[in-house]
Amino acid sequence: MSEANESTVPQSTPASRRTVLGWGGAGLALGAAAAGGAVALGRTGDAPVPAADSGSAVPFHGAHQAGIATAVQDRLHFAAFDVKTDDRAELVQLLKDWTRAAERMTAGHEVGEGAYGGLPEAPPDDTGEALGLKPSRLTLTIGFGPSLFDDRFGLKDRRPGALVDLPAFPGDNLDRARSGGDLCVQACADDPQVAVHAIRNLARIGFGKVAVRWSQLGFGKTSSTTPDAQTPRNLFGFKDGTRNIAGTDTAGLDRHVWVAAKDAPGAAAWMTGGSYLVARRIRMNVETWDRTPLQEQEDIFGRDKKEGAPVGKAKEHDEPFLKAMKPEAHVRLAHPDSNNGATILRRGYSFTDGTDGLGRLEAGLFFLAYQRDVRTGFIPVQTSLARADVLNEYIQHVGSALFAVPPGVRDSDDWWGRALFS
Repeated sequence: MSEANESTVPQSTPASRRTVLGWGGAGLALGAAAAGGAVALGRTGDAPVPAADSGSAVPFHGAHQAGIATAVQDRLHFAAFDVKTDDRAELVQLLKDWTRAAERMTAGHEVGEGAYGGLPEAPPDDTGEALGLKPSRLTLTIGFGPSLFDDRFGLKDRRPGALVDLPAFPGDNLDRARSGGDLCVQACADDPQVAVHAIRNLARIGFGKVAVRWSQLGFGKTSSTTPDAQTPRNLFGFKDGTRNIAGTDTAGLDRHVWVAAKDAPGAAAWMTGGSYLVARRIRMNVETWDRTPLQEQEDIFGRDKKEGAPVGKAKEHDEPFLKAMKPEAHVRLAHPDSNNGATILRRGYSFTDGTDGLGRLEAGLFFLAYQRDVRTGFIPVQTSLARADVLNEYIQHVGSALFAVPPGVRDSDDWWGRALFS
């Protein structure tokens, strides 16, 4: 995979504490942010640990962003942001600062000058809750929402054709407060504290320029990009993602996930090498499901619950015979053969957010899907499912967002979204 190209974070001579006070978001923007310069990367002697030595860091630099084809981690913290500034230069500087911080955190280092040892009168650059923790395969993936391409930053003509407004699907009950966003950051890690730390520190760096619109914690990955790993199960107890695109399937990724040059002509060329992310918060009525007979559950999915084998087959990965399933079975309706070959890469997570006030778990699936073009990926598949999937009796889509995910950061001189703003 292209994102597996190893690189280390370059070390520069740390700037004075007084020149980086703006990082903490305390309104003391006396240094690099105010001057338009780059913020120093780290404290003296804080040498990077190569991924090959640590065994737990995912390289940040590459042709594509990590966190897409990367082997799916165990935990998620996803955040959508509204941009509060109307100053293009200020937004560009924020993206540069975020990139430098992401380089540091994915390598297992503190942000800026760290969580301690600086001026007692100033807040530290790093919140400190990840001190002593390993990188835990942290990946940070950024995306740009349709609302960013309005009149504020001169980007209207650079909105790609594939960055469409998603249609209203039958059965949707979307909460506007949990939908949309100008920017998103997907933080995946094997340690939840590492993922939360990453989002928290990016939000601090962006204080006054961006604000969190909504966020979602996720546990228990519900799809895998590693073909030889055990397929994870969703909260209904069924294996999910059996036919997912493997992170090692270069041809499949090129065909279904990465945006090709011919897909992004002219002003949209900045998306070449990127992808499109659909995020959907799906409420699962687990109490109703738990009272459903086993045979009915298996008929709804089109697979058996123990092995995950399709109807009439013995093993999970046996090729399904779709006509043996009920016409409204989930697997039959979602299969590429039922959708003119539409194929997406899924990276979803389960979630539980307390109760809904009626004694039921606020639980479900935070669905994440990457594709080359949503018009030939998610939209036709979801249209088919929304119209006929019998699983709709047990689920409801309550949040939705679409983001254009730019290509990867090539080196230490590059930054998130550079081609878009150039």
